[in-house]
Order: sequence, then C-alpha cells, then structure tokens
Amino acid sequence: MSPTSNLPGTPAHGHVTFLGAGPGDPGLLTLRAVEALARADVLIAEPDVLDVVRPHARGGVDTPRPTVADEASAAVDTPSARAAANLVMEAARGGRRVVRAVSGDPGLDTYAAGEMLACAAEGISFEVVPGIAAAVGVPAYAGVPLRDAEGTDVRFVDARTASDRCWNEVGVSDGTVVVSTSLDSVASAAGELVSAGRKPDTPMTVTVAGTTTRQRTWTATLGTIAQVLKQAKVLPSPDGGQPVIVVVGERSAAAQRDQLSWFESKPLFGWRVLVPRTKEQAASLSDQLRSYGAVPHEVPTIAVEPPRTPQQMERAVKGLVTGRYEWIAFTSVNAVKAVREKFEEYGLDARAFAGIKVAAVGEQTAAALIAFGVKPDLVPSGEQSAAGLLEDWPPYDPVFDPIDRVFLPRADIATETLVAGLIDLGWEVDDVTAYRTVRASPPPAETREAIKGGGFDAVLFTSSSTVRNLVGIAGKPHNVTVIACIGPATAKTAEEHGLRVDVMAPEPSVHKLAEALAEFGSRRRAASLEAGDPVTRPSERRPGSRRRRTAP
Repeated sequence: MSPTSNLPGTPAHGHVTFLGAGPGDPGLLTLRAVEALARADVLIAEPDVLDVVRPHARGGVDTPRPTVADEASAAVDTPSARAAANLVMEAARGGRRVVRAVSGDPGLDTYAAGEMLACAAEGISFEVVPGIAAAVGVPAYAGVPLRDAEGTDVRFVDARTASDRCWNEVGVSDGTVVVSTSLDSVASAAGELVSAGRKPDTPMTVTVAGTTTRQRTWTATLGTIAQVLKQAKVLPSPDGGQPVIVVVGERSAAAQRDQLSWFESKPLFGWRVLVPRTKEQAASLSDQLRSYGAVPHEVPTIAVEPPRTPQQMERAVKGLVTGRYEWIAFTSVNAVKAVREKFEEYGLDARAFAGIKVAAVGEQTAAALIAFGVKPDLVPSGEQSAAGLLEDWPPYDPVFDPIDRVFLPRADIATETLVAGLIDLGWEVDDVTAYRTVRASPPPAETREAIKGGGFDAVLFTSSSTVRNLVGIAGKPHNVTVIACIGPATAKTAEEHGLRVDVMAPEPSVHKLAEALAEFGSRRRAASLEAGDPVTRPSERRPGSRRRRTAP
C-alpha cells in the first residue's frame, strides 16, 4: 500500500516500509528501495541484509540489532524474528520512519506478513517495496533460465516446510522445480524428488552464495549430486547450513551453463584485489574492478596533509585572483582538492578562474575540476602524464600571451619533468607545494597477514610510492599474488623490491591498468578451460616462498 498521512486527532504514528533487499547483490536494489532507505530514521534488518542496504541509508540512521534476551528459547518460535517485530512496532509508535529490510522479497518472507498485520491493527501506515526473490535472481546469475520457448511450468519449493503432498506434486510434474534449501540438505531434496517420481538422470544445478562474488554453481543430476558435492570437497563442511538454490528439470538448460554462465565467467570473478590508494582515489577504480567480478579491498598507502608552510600556497592563490598567471596546471585530483579548499577558506568559488587557462593532466583530474565548476582548457590528447601534457602545451608567445607565468600546485615529492618542460617552452613557473604526501598508517593485522600470506589474488600499483609504502606498512605481497603496475617506472620499483611484475598497463592510466588485469584474468581462465583444468583464483594455488628477486 502507499504511504498515508495521519489524520488530525489520530496518534502521531510513524511509517513502516517493508523492503526487499534481493538475493545478495547490492546492485539489485530497486530505485524505490534506495529512495526509502535515504529517508529512513530507523533501519531494521538481520546482519547479512544490513550489509546490503546500509550504504544507501542516510548518515546517522539508527540500526538496532534484533537481539534475544532469553537464549534458552532460541529454538522455539524464532525469538530473533519476534525481537525484530518488536523493534519495528516500538519505532513506529514513536513516530519514526522505519525500513524493515528482508532478504529477497517481503511477499515471500516468513514473518513479514505478520509484522504488516501488526501495523494494520494499530493503524500504522506501511508500504511494501518488492525485491528480487532469491529463487528467481540466483538462477539468472547462475546462467540457468527457468523457462524455455515451450513455456514449461515452474514450481517453487521451500524444502524446510514442504509436505509429502508438495513433493509428490512436483515429482509427477515435468516442469522446472526451484528448491530453496541448505547445502547439506541438497541430497535429501534430490532423494525426495526421485522418490516422488522424477528420474535420477534429471539435470540439476546447485548454487551457493548466489548473486555475490562468492557464488559457486555445480551441475549434476538428481542421482549424482551427492557424489559431485563430495568429490568437489564441498561436503561435509561446517558451512553446510548455508542456503542454496537448486534448479531441477530437463528444460532448465543446465547443460548450456558453459554458454549462459555470464556472472561466474567474468574475467576476475571472485578475485580479491588490493587497491593501495587513498579512499577518494580508489573509488572509481574499485567500481571498475567490481564490473569485472572482482572484490576490491582498498588500503590507503599515502595520506595527504597540508604543506608545512602554507604561506607560499596562500600567495599563489591570491596571485591567481589578481591576474598574476596565464595558466594553472593541475597534475592530480589532490591538487584540485587543495586549491578548492583554499578557495573555500577565502570565500571564493569557481568564478575566480575567469580569464585563466586551466590544464589537467588526465581525465580523473579533469572530472574533479568539472565537479568544482571548472572546465579545463587543456587535457592531453595522448598519454595522460606530465610528458603528455607537455606534448600539447603551447609555447609562450609574447604577442598572444599577455602573461608568461604558470601556477603549478603540486605534491612535495613531484618530479621536475613538467617544470623543466614548461621553462623550455618559454614559461615562468611558480612550482608551489599544495599538499604533502606521507606514508599512511599500517592496515589491520588481518589485512597484513593476507598480503604476506597470499590471501589476495592481485595488487594494483599505481605509482612507485604505492609500492614502497605498501611494502613499508604491510610487507611484501606473497609470490602467488598477481602484481600489476601502471607503467615502467612503477614496475622497476616493484622489481627492486623483489616482486615479479605480471601485468603492465599499455598506458599510464588506472583504468587501463584495471583493463589489463581483466585481460590477464581472461587469458588465465581460457587457458585453464582449454587444458580441462578447474578455473581457480591465484590465491587458491599452493602457497610457496615469497619472491626474492634482484633488480636486473
């Protein structure tokens, strides 16, 4: 139902949104779900669902956890569900906007209907935001269509509550059966279907952790699934209780998964990739890695701090406003951020750039300028670097350039390439330290152990300083980890630290570096399939000694 306003004279109750969080992939949340989350005062969900929806909630949202006061009653009447219902009602009675998020779709949730009835009984307005049910979303991600051109029937079964009559009905049917069960109960569900009349050679797929980068799918038949899971060393396992989606049926296209498995066949599917950059810099790179199926792990290796003596920067900004410069050149997003902060400190905005030509070293820096309200006049048409910027930079012309000076706000450790090149072109350069780069604090012990112990599949090095700093704060990556470098200088630094470089970007761009890693992963996957070997991640190889290689 749609949100309704409280009538005059009625209690000032809040409002409850029952929201489907989908099967696990945060990207499957609907636009309406994101909108409701952004307005919520209280967000109530089990921990796994909370991880999916919380990034879309507004800052400061209250997220009380359903807790059980009496652990002795834990086996009776799901006290955690009762606790969640109590939290929903308490918050709504207090006039707050509540989002009750559940896995999959609220219409298929065991307890959501009861909570809705409780709201209706007390006159609390509520609405339902549907989500993608696991029984539908997981097969789609596993590459298993549920229907074909012949319009086969589809039956959905929850093995936990299915009666003998239910099993008998699906057993005599020739339609597709989608079974929700747990990993250690798959063989039992298969046995129920065979006993009810399904042939033992009926194809089936089993998918665990569906729609997430931990997804894994096995193809078998009703008669062989127990053996397949045993041979794959999936069972017995302490994780046997985790939920799975089983698809059974001659028309479920299980035999075509090699062509339809679009998700698990992504080039970096499931790879844990270390991104050693500042959080702001890593954001777009991490998004790109996720599109390849990777799981990015951002570890800042560099912290950005103001210059020790800010007077030089202050004079330069004032000179920019008073017409001292013809050009200002930005060589990093951090430089844009430093100038923008100084502008805001003085009460200035992008209008202060009027009459000044602006250069950006690359697309990311240009994007940061555009976000500030400044469209750069010059972005390298070729290589996105200081050398590429110089290739396109016009020489000073006393006839057409009334001012011969360039403002260059940079890091304290920047190279002299750009300064020397601009001077050669006839320009005077004010090379100003806009910010300092210092080594970041070490990451948590768990991350350090994963780096040194081979827990990461790849690491992306975007500069020589990221190599030196990562090794300094966390240690040397294990020899099974794929090392990807943005260019020759970074690769040389990696080799000097005893690392073998496996991937190098064709040009100095973080996005080209991610593309190169994806191509590496794709070739690696193709080679495994051609050899008839299982597709594994680099971290799944047997651990060996770390790289100890001298510089060439």
